[in-house]
Amino acid sequence: MANLSIRGLDDKALAALKRRAAKEASSVNTLVVRLVEQGLGLRRARTAMTRHDDLDALAGSWRKQEAADFERATAALRKVDPALWK
Repeated sequence: MANLSIRGLDDKALAALKRRAAKEASSVNTLVVRLVEQGLGLRRARTAMTRHDDLDALAGSWRKQEAADFERATAALRKVDPALWK
């Protein structure tokens, strides 16, 4: 791998690179390499990186008994009260 120094980058551009790298949870170097490769057509541009702060990592991780307990505990939440829909 080669090293490259970028001269003449103004403070605004550097600040924007730092903000974007932080937003994407990557280093400025990683971001710049990716942007250069995309700009040269060597790498396809990714769609906007989406960061999820939810429970996706836990999906499907319950044991059968835990799932059954949860279903039983939340069963009342699935009942529709017809009187509320008049």
